[in-house]
Amino acid sequence: MARIAVIGAGMGAMAAAARLAVAGHRVVVYERTETYGGAVRRFERDGFGFDTGPGVLPLPAVWRDLFLKTGKEPLEDQVRLTQVDPSSRHVFADGTEVSLPNASRAGVVAALDEALGSGAGQRWGDFLVRARETWDRTRRPLLEEPLWPNWSVLAGREPYPAVPHKRLLRTRRAGTLAEIGAWELRDPRLAALLAGHALGYGLDPGTAPAAAAVLPYMEHAFGVWYVGGGIRELARAVYERCVRRRVEFVFGAEVTGILEKDGRVAGVEWAEGGSGGGTAAEADAVIATGPWRLRGLLPGREPYGPGAVTPTAEGLFPGRVVVCLALRGGREPGAAHRTVVHSPDATAELDLFTAEGVPERPTVRVDRPDDPALRPDAAHESVVVTATVPSAAGYDWSAPGAADAFADRMVAAAERAVPGLRERVLWREVRTPVHTERETGAEGGAVPPPALAAAEGTLRPSNSTEIPGLFAVGGWSHPGGGLAHAGMSGALVAGLIVEGPDFRGSR
Repeated sequence: MARIAVIGAGMGAMAAAARLAVAGHRVVVYERTETYGGAVRRFERDGFGFDTGPGVLPLPAVWRDLFLKTGKEPLEDQVRLTQVDPSSRHVFADGTEVSLPNASRAGVVAALDEALGSGAGQRWGDFLVRARETWDRTRRPLLEEPLWPNWSVLAGREPYPAVPHKRLLRTRRAGTLAEIGAWELRDPRLAALLAGHALGYGLDPGTAPAAAAVLPYMEHAFGVWYVGGGIRELARAVYERCVRRRVEFVFGAEVTGILEKDGRVAGVEWAEGGSGGGTAAEADAVIATGPWRLRGLLPGREPYGPGAVTPTAEGLFPGRVVVCLALRGGREPGAAHRTVVHSPDATAELDLFTAEGVPERPTVRVDRPDDPALRPDAAHESVVVTATVPSAAGYDWSAPGAADAFADRMVAAAERAVPGLRERVLWREVRTPVHTERETGAEGGAVPPPALAAAEGTLRPSNSTEIPGLFAVGGWSHPGGGLAHAGMSGALVAGLIVEGPDFRGSR
């Protein structure tokens, strides 16, 4: 039985902890805040509840596998899962609207043809077929296996089978999502639909590789799911599974250093409640939630060897502003769970990726779960509006009025999805990347995007390091950000510790 110290109680960390405990190891999780879940948080006030992190669950199979591998009780015995249908409603700049059925290619094609005109649905359907080929080519090496030293195979030939496009007497193939939108989808609304998936994951459609086509494909193929009571309920279920498997949690414990002995990790030092005094705990292996924390806890040491994928400053990635709206008046029958209101100025909106400032008219995601657990009664409604924005490293969200001014623009945009929205607001809570940084420790409150093939810059550092016994887990490590990816990260780290460096992923 090995002693495992886990730094942080995020979703990936808890997924690794539960698997390791079942394998017979003694696992202690040190979390500097007073709760678990990382970015999967809930804000509550006056009988209203709001998910301030992810609002829906993609790829629930990742979490079903965790519960299957760590005990007899399946995931559905711990939380209530329902498919969201339609998976999303879209309001485009020209006023066109479309609702997309959940996990139905034929239904999506028909809906797009009806809303956008004949042929639009077929172009999107053909794109999904190419996206599936990309998924099949990259799924295992990118998501189900550790990032090996020959990772450069993922940054070689573009796995997306782009359609040849003649331009200026030259034949070209799309290399980015923006080029797919312009050359293959050939409709600004379809291009906005594609770009919206990238923005939702914190990616710039203008630079995101064509392989990012897997993101809308994942939603199409595996559906969009909701957890009754909010996604925070999934975090609770994972935490309780850890506790039942005898994982120990120490909250309010700030890890201040990683101990080494004879060239390998030997434990951690931590301070309780931010006190100056430190307490040492021995460990045979240490797992940290991200390479950023590793570097901070290993002054003067480089955890990754030459030629490895190495971290880029977190502040270069965007963050999110979340506006929680407590509304008077009940949710109308048939309202979509999720509506994306697309920006009328997509080019200006992408300035957020160049630190030019916040978008004047942002794309916003409006989540309206039909969940009695999140409202005081049927005469009220809980709504969450989210936008991708520069992190606190690129924009001063703490400046007087900055957060509220941008929230005003977000709510104005959301009113295109919910007419009369502003008149219904009882109160609101605005959460910026400053809150994210406080809760997760990510520099500037940045949100990690998922790893993508065919572009070196979109891979995340490996789960194993050059220091024996030291591992990284979570969104800033392989295979990157997102709720499903966090669960995969936990499985990879547990496999590397239990089976050793020859671990090749689950079959």
